Amino acid sequence: MDSTLFLVARSLPVRHGFTLRSGGVSEGKRASLDLGPAAEAGADVHENRARVARAAGLPPERLTLVEQVHGTRVVRAVRGALPEADALWTDAADQWIGIRTADCVPVLLCSEDGARVAAVHSGWRGTAARIVEAAVSTLSAAGVPPGGLRAAIGPSIGPCCYEVSEDLAGRFTDAFGAEVVRRNGPRPCLDLRFAVRRTLVHAGVVEAHIEDVPGCNACDPERFFSHRRDRGGTGRHLAFIAAGRVS
Repeated sequence: MDSTLFLVARSLPVRHGFTLRSGGVSEGKRASLDLGPAAEAGADVHENRARVARAAGLPPERLTLVEQVHGTRVVRAVRGALPEADALWTDAADQWIGIRTADCVPVLLCSEDGARVAAVHSGWRGTAARIVEAAVSTLSAAGVPPGGLRAAIGPSIGPCCYEVSEDLAGRFTDAFGAEVVRRNGPRPCLDLRFAVRRTLVHAGVVEAHIEDVPGCNACDPERFFSHRRDRGGTGRHLAFIAAGRVS
């Protein structure tokens, strides 16, 4: 697996990745490895997806996505369908799944044997509503207990850059504890990764089985797209995962 187009978590035993922004054909503010939107993607996005697929050793036509709506719905992936949801899972060996981000937190989950996998899009709304807990519960119902899961939290906007209102900071402090808010300047900043990790542990995932893949989207324009930094109109990253343990 050629991972020059994406970052990987050492602890996940399946094909997966968190894409970077270089190595594609998109131009302008979306240069160059833009992987969005889910529907009605242009020729450049299709080419970019094909490049990621080749690098990961996956068939490009078998990528399944969802139309993300910043909710908490978790669906089973069905090829050819594009439901409104922010997390999806599969146990199909001929399918890979993904979610798109440009600041929000991408989370990948898999069973220890790699037979069942999930991809989760967790923005501030989804994080507050604990979408990763919903994904863990869905996999548990599919036969994978929380203690048998491995998780990777990918690059997102970090607490160094994610300024929010005092009201939102207060809501997150009430839900996740004081550590979720940083005071870097006059406005509070949220640590969404911290909130996601705390939610995973609360849902029963072993903390030692949660890996952080580092990177702040807003800090690093060479490697990452950032909706907030670029004030919209930017590209999207793909966090993808496929069932089936890599030997």
